[in-house]
Amino acid sequence: MKAHITTLIICLSLILGGCATDGTKKSTSRYKISQDSAPEDPPDVSKVPDAKPEPVAKSRYGNPKSYEVFGKRYYTKESSQGYVAHGKASWYGTKFHGNRTSSGEPYDMYEMTAAHTSLPLPTYAKVTNTENGKSVIVKINDRGPFHKDRIIDLSYAAAARIGILQQGTGHVKVEAIDPHHYNQEPNLIMASNDAPAKAAPIPTQAAAKQQQAADPEQFYLQIAAFGEKTYAEKMVKQLEDVIEQPLRISQADKDAYYRVQVGPFEDENSAKSYQAQLADLILETPVVVAQ
Repeated sequence: MKAHITTLIICLSLILGGCATDGTKKSTSRYKISQDSAPEDPPDVSKVPDAKPEPVAKSRYGNPKSYEVFGKRYYTKESSQGYVAHGKASWYGTKFHGNRTSSGEPYDMYEMTAAHTSLPLPTYAKVTNTENGKSVIVKINDRGPFHKDRIIDLSYAAAARIGILQQGTGHVKVEAIDPHHYNQEPNLIMASNDAPAKAAPIPTQAAAKQQQAADPEQFYLQIAAFGEKTYAEKMVKQLEDVIEQPLRISQADKDAYYRVQVGPFEDENSAKSYQAQLADLILETPVVVAQ
């Protein structure tokens, strides 16, 4: 009996607790306000601190293997490790303020939080507005947005910080943060293509020709870079079943990053021709690199 009650609570929290800033959503008695909006007299949220990533257990609620909202089934990820995505972000405000989120926590539009359809709750993530470069670190503790062209719903405060309040939506990059290493690395440790590569010394023209003849340049598609090899190995293992091309872990001499790459390809055009196909599989556009 208790198991059935728990399942019911989870389902209700997902359907009613998720934010779903879809303009077509019908209002229910759960919310006192039928139309979402910004607060009439908002405080200054420019100084609200980022969420602080810390290792925590998964929420008791909001993490079923799958759930259905508005006729569509969503599948919850086992881990946020390696998650990087580009897409449209929206935000939610007064209508949901104070109400229970899918994880059970009350929604506070003045805190740095967010909602996502599939990442485990909670997940900490860096969200960057790709148009102006502004970023914020949020705690994902809710489900949504249940709208086909959006990948994350931000709190009012988070949306204000990265500058998408006025237009309502904005194009962003979402990067999951590994909280176990957050305090050890000043620039965060996350699975992304942004890990810096060491610049190689510029050879003379004669030396360059000799090197090219001895070791022809090959092209790879770089999916992600990690501060620890074990995470790179986990990603390779996960991708082996869905990617036909060879996978490898590359690390330059004295480089602290382990790069997950697909290839080699004979030339740059071959790499680019597979780039779009791979982007559809992993929901992130890999970077073409020459080595």
